[in-house]
Amino acid sequence: MAVLLEGGCRVTNMREGVPQQSGTLRVWPQIGRSTGAQAISLRVLEFAPGVSPAWRNEACDEILYVGGSETSDDNEATPPATAFIDGRPFAVPSQTGIYLRPGQSLRVDNHGIEPLVMISSQCPEPLETDFRTTTPVTSPLLASAAPVKAPIVRLADRAAQPTADRWYRVLVDDEVGSAQVTQFVGSIPPGRAPDHFHHYEEVLFILRGAGRMWAGETQTMIGEGSCVYLPPGQIHCVENTGAGELRLLGVFYPAGSPSVRYEVD
Repeated sequence: MAVLLEGGCRVTNMREGVPQQSGTLRVWPQIGRSTGAQAISLRVLEFAPGVSPAWRNEACDEILYVGGSETSDDNEATPPATAFIDGRPFAVPSQTGIYLRPGQSLRVDNHGIEPLVMISSQCPEPLETDFRTTTPVTSPLLASAAPVKAPIVRLADRAAQPTADRWYRVLVDDEVGSAQVTQFVGSIPPGRAPDHFHHYEEVLFILRGAGRMWAGETQTMIGEGSCVYLPPGQIHCVENTGAGELRLLGVFYPAGSPSVRYEVD
């Protein structure tokens, strides 16, 4: 059951609710306009083995993250999936960000025997929130030309940016081509950092570890698979209550730097 914290902060589980389904794809919408968000969304996409239906966002950026364990040099030659963006194939290793531009179509071929999970954020979320598939249209010009910016970004290829006793790595931003959304992965050590707030709207997905999500004076437990919505200006803090790393995926809109935060006196 969703937990509502101070100021409109919302915490759910990744498979909470009844999923939408189309072919090999199941979709759990966890955060969006229907749950109180202004423009950002968070959806959990689960791809069964095989080729999924295609979909296209006409007027929004869609930022995705492929879960799974860290890949090594030995298995990078056989990534778990191929993403077809406007018909062009891209190998997708685990722990990878994907940027889907407005108007582009996407379908996914899961090569494995287990379901593949991706975390999706649309910014701004379309007013039509039902999942709808489309027939992908491949432009001959696009198919023959190299993309201006690579749409696939591996976490292992991004430099860690330290902030005090933690780090973050930006995956999708204007360097990749998204001028309005930022996606990053952050690492939080045991303990609680100072309360702070941002001017942007943000969603978080807990990749590993356990802790508490604080919003003002309210809090709830979080762990792997927790989905969090933070409205702009909400005072908050992620506390790591475990003995090891808490790692999270963050997406915020409008775009900016994860290092910019405003602490509370």
